[in-house]
Amino acid sequence: MGTPEELPHTLAPGRIGAAAIAYFALAATAPIAVLVHVVPAAYATGGGPLVPLSFLAAGLVLILFTAGYAAMGHRAPFAGAMYTYVAKGLGRPGGTAAAWLALTSYQVIQLGLYGLAGVAAAPLLRSWFDVEAQWWMVAAGCWLVVTLCGPIRIEVSSGLIALLVLVEGVVVVGFAAADVIDPAAGELTVASIRPSGVDLPVLGLLLVVSVLAFAGFETSGAYAEEALRPRRDPGRGAYLSVVVLTVLLAGASWSLATAAGPGRIAELSRARGPELLFDLAAARLAPWAVTLGRLVLLTGLVAAMVALHHTIARYLFALGRERVLPSGLSRTSPRTRAPRNASLAQSLIAGVALLAAYAIGTSGVDLLGRRLIVAGGLGVLVLLMATSLAALLHLNQVPNGEGAWSRFVAPVLATVSLGVIGYLALGDVRRLLGVPAWTVPAAIGAVVFLGVLHALLLRRFHPVIYAGIGQGGVPVVVTPPKLPEQRPHAEPGAHRPERVNR
Repeated sequence: MGTPEELPHTLAPGRIGAAAIAYFALAATAPIAVLVHVVPAAYATGGGPLVPLSFLAAGLVLILFTAGYAAMGHRAPFAGAMYTYVAKGLGRPGGTAAAWLALTSYQVIQLGLYGLAGVAAAPLLRSWFDVEAQWWMVAAGCWLVVTLCGPIRIEVSSGLIALLVLVEGVVVVGFAAADVIDPAAGELTVASIRPSGVDLPVLGLLLVVSVLAFAGFETSGAYAEEALRPRRDPGRGAYLSVVVLTVLLAGASWSLATAAGPGRIAELSRARGPELLFDLAAARLAPWAVTLGRLVLLTGLVAAMVALHHTIARYLFALGRERVLPSGLSRTSPRTRAPRNASLAQSLIAGVALLAAYAIGTSGVDLLGRRLIVAGGLGVLVLLMATSLAALLHLNQVPNGEGAWSRFVAPVLATVSLGVIGYLALGDVRRLLGVPAWTVPAAIGAVVFLGVLHALLLRRFHPVIYAGIGQGGVPVVVTPPKLPEQRPHAEPGAHRPERVNR
């Protein structure tokens, strides 16, 4: 137990286990939102049976990534998560750049979720209260909920998140079961799982989309300091969330093709878009079940916002504790030991961004929200690549009992796989977002440049703070460079002893 002076800058230890961490990671991915907004768009490209198979492939790649990720978490169980791991493997400037990219990416994704929540709530408010609510009204209500959930005890928040995620999972499984029990034409066909051919550009796009759909599972590392077993639970939570997401997304996306029919799924996806999941459910289930599904979509989006809020707050806390950002961000609540100041700062940033969106009269919120989420997901993909490379370098430069699998084989395979997917993603920016291909790489490059510049300025003007980057707040001592040995001052004529001794 820390001293009274340390407590305001310490998170509550031993509050949550691996399962609770997995619930936070699953909530951040919002699986039902993936099925509503991502899967129909993937089928609309003509992917067919490749869509569920791409989720299986993405899950395999991320299992490989998680081996090195868990090993790094075992060595550095700090709230900074990927910021800390990249700092240890790629150096302090790389770690600071990773922190900037993580904060920016998660914030952009959260803003996109606020927009989608406004759209998701519209049919419910219309049918229940005959109210046409604007997106910003719903977003303001969601922002208030997220702000209130930020500073509460982590175990209370984890219980709420677990409830929402379990309900979300039950609804998704229920919809998928109904689709499989009542397939198109009354029978299951091999065509729904066997590709007739492989279109390489479509396959590359589907792999990118599938990996982006998992964005959020890597947030498990941010809860290390509050875990029952800080060195093990975050890694186990990451493994668990990847496995559950792989099975859930692959199975549910296959069920949609089964219900629509392999020959009609692309046409229906293009025609119905985000309504595809609910249309297929409405043909097989009672109206109340479809309404429940729409409600769970809204609660799933809110759960994702809360989970991302907690992750951003813990990154801010870690950076404040190391004084990379203002140290006030590291102050925690005396009662709940949650990162209160960091949580309030995150809420303020999100609130200002939402006010700015309202002030400029933002329209087309559904499309804009999806674009923001994809853009943030691309930033997370770059983070995964950097973290995988950092794990490969650090674990092999400083071996500490890890086996060859988690130390070398898995990180190598993950780094290569994520590198290929990242290359494909940056080449598909126009198809993913409908914007010029250079925009997202330029934005990511600008954020990384600012992070590196931040670190270099710290090295120049605050070397002690710079030395503590990625150390989890452990005090560091900077030893000044050793001065060259000064030769003793020689007396006049010492080089001519015969003259001195005369």
